[in-house]
Amino acid sequence: MVLLGTLINALLIIVGTIIGRLLKNIPENMKQTVMYAIGLAVTVIGLQMGFESGQFLIVIISLVVGAVIGEWIDLDHQLNQFGHWLESKVGQNKKGENISIAQGFVSSTLIFVIGSMAVIGSLDSGLRNDHDLLIVKGLIDGFTSIILATTLGIGVLLSAVPVILYQGTIALFATQISRVIPQDALALYIQEMTATGGVMIVAIGLNMIGLTKIRVANFLPGILVVAIVVAIAYHFHLVPLPSK
Repeated sequence: MVLLGTLINALLIIVGTIIGRLLKNIPENMKQTVMYAIGLAVTVIGLQMGFESGQFLIVIISLVVGAVIGEWIDLDHQLNQFGHWLESKVGQNKKGENISIAQGFVSSTLIFVIGSMAVIGSLDSGLRNDHDLLIVKGLIDGFTSIILATTLGIGVLLSAVPVILYQGTIALFATQISRVIPQDALALYIQEMTATGGVMIVAIGLNMIGLTKIRVANFLPGILVVAIVVAIAYHFHLVPLPSK
């Protein structure tokens, strides 16, 4: 089932929000320690994915070119600006409890949707029917929603809807790729896309631990660069294809 990972992700957000509304006084040390544990686990997952590359030069080129494009258009800043615009439009027209619902919805949606893990996990679900990454993301989002719900209210729960729409669309679109791309070329793309995404996921983990402040969103164009580089490499037979 292509949408299994997305649905589990959304369900964990809903469950986390409910728990957060029931538990309003979580000790700060507990929040921090659990977040460190999740960050370490995400880092290990990213490393495992990174080591799947058979042609790490493709990963390096994709990350570097993707980073240049991302910094050039300042994707991270644009996404944050869009979030501020949404908050101003929704928040300024509401009062009282409605502000909490709006802010909870907008803030949590940005946290759960904007990020390379959502894109890469959805591609994995669509291309390989592998939902592990989205389930891990769901666990992270679930815990995060507990924390957010204690301060931003029940509006956090509503973010499950855009998560389903966004990740589900990517996963469903990805399934069409296998119909138009040769299997060996697709295998090479999946291998190098997984490795490139793995490096981004390592960065997410390090950010969660607090060791770095990498603008991971600016690496996202690298996923498209992987497709271009793989297409060129496949067409001109520049690299050996992965064994099936």
